[in-house]
Amino acid sequence: MRILVICPHYEPDTAPTGVVMTAIAEHLIDLGHELHIVTSLPWYEHHRIDEGWRGRLWRRERTDWGSVTRLHPFPTDKTNVLARAMGFAGFTALAFFAALLQRGRPDVVFTMSPPLTLGLPGWLIARLRRAACVFNVQDIFPDVAIDVGAISSPRIIRVLRALESFTYRRADAVTVLSSDLRDNVVAKIGRQDPAKVRVIPNFVDTERIRPLSGETPYRHEIGAGDRTVVMYAGNIGLSQPLELVLDTARRWADRSDVLFVINGDGSERVRLERSARDLESVVFVGFQEPDRLPEVLASADVHLIALRRGLAHSSVPSKLYSILAAGRPVLASIDQGTEVSRVLDEHRCGVSVPPEDLDAFESALDDLITADDERRDMGERGRAFVERLASPRAVALTYQGLFAELA
Repeated sequence: MRILVICPHYEPDTAPTGVVMTAIAEHLIDLGHELHIVTSLPWYEHHRIDEGWRGRLWRRERTDWGSVTRLHPFPTDKTNVLARAMGFAGFTALAFFAALLQRGRPDVVFTMSPPLTLGLPGWLIARLRRAACVFNVQDIFPDVAIDVGAISSPRIIRVLRALESFTYRRADAVTVLSSDLRDNVVAKIGRQDPAKVRVIPNFVDTERIRPLSGETPYRHEIGAGDRTVVMYAGNIGLSQPLELVLDTARRWADRSDVLFVINGDGSERVRLERSARDLESVVFVGFQEPDRLPEVLASADVHLIALRRGLAHSSVPSKLYSILAAGRPVLASIDQGTEVSRVLDEHRCGVSVPPEDLDAFESALDDLITADDERRDMGERGRAFVERLASPRAVALTYQGLFAELA
């Protein structure tokens, strides 16, 4: 098949969705398909276009298996919602023209969201080229932005809701990561063919990410010593209530056996760092190179996942499976009964507590820190679970089957 992919990130960009799309694409290529990727120039890590990629609005690379067209993403300050919206609009317009100029008719147009706006060029190109339209949803937008207060204007919300409904209804298939997200999307399309909403989870590369010794160079770099390392690794934004970490560190100011590590970047990092200036047990570390991910994951004794109240019904943190693949336990502050809490409870590979509940978070973390054997057992159970989970190739085969069905 000839597959046109429109996505916000692709290698060498380091965004998690870029890692996901790159792996899916590589396995589709291995299965013999021709792929043409329309994506952005690398920019995610520093929120500006990476060195070596600047100076051009548009770059196209021909490959043995198809092509990659990279476009200017118009990066802006993450805290400026209006500027980000304009940036998304500019990138979306470029993506439409880049996709329109692709030669030959694709069998399938495969589009990834967020940003939600990419659904429009995906649908238009699919209709113009008489191709199937598949819309992949990583996070439900605008739900997440509304829930964290990033968008509050009723007029803007109405426009985004209309765009969301339009995109879901006109796609030939909508793929989501969990049953929670499926229920969310099905509720929005109503009676119009809910069967077209398919659950295809993201994967974890269990060959690359494996249980390793915790005595790593990264652990030495952060000065962990023999302390128990409690780590949050990922985006530091409005969706993540990392005040839980700082408040717990304040309550434990007289403890010398724990080091809290916040590894990543985002719109809230500066504020949190300023708030944590008096906390000797809290360390902030910037994004690491992708090839260090197994080492970073292995350096923690407990990993944290945190989402604000209500967000777990519209977002599934992909880091969960990577942490479990590394054989480490998880403490999640998250809506109960959603995907992450179900996995942790059913497979006994971590603990989940209600979102933004400091007392429950502190108590559960203290229990994990003092139970070395149980942490090890949780890690082993988590690793066993993800080994049974869909591999990248199995996920690609699932997409291949969906594309063939529609095309």
